[in-house]
Amino acid sequence: MTDRDLARIRDRELAELERRERRYRAGLEPLALDGLRVVLVDDGIATGATMLVAVRASRALGARGIVAAAPVAAADARDAVAREADRVVVLETPADFWAVGRWYRDFRQTEDAEVLSALRAARGAPPRSPR
Repeated sequence: MTDRDLARIRDRELAELERRERRYRAGLEPLALDGLRVVLVDDGIATGATMLVAVRASRALGARGIVAAAPVAAADARDAVAREADRVVVLETPADFWAVGRWYRDFRQTEDAEVLSALRAARGAPPRSPR
């Protein structure tokens, strides 16, 4: 890959991140985490990169304590997260781990409508059916 290829991929992914943030946040301010204990949950920890970003962002927002949790993780990724989170809870760290999706019967991508419904439910609004 060339630097130009990488820049295009980066730009595309940043645009998608911004689109999701606008859509999911729906004009709401970021959560106020000052002094709170935070539990971060992921479907699995393969490299640790996603969870580490979440841990660091939570710390930057003032979280008092951070628990990182996942049903499955690669041992080295779990250990990397454990160096930064206050606690890590992982149910399985299989020796033959090579992808999170391998440990699920159904590992489809979560659609925007599902995310929005879950966010509405978490805010106490009745869930709407996906369009």
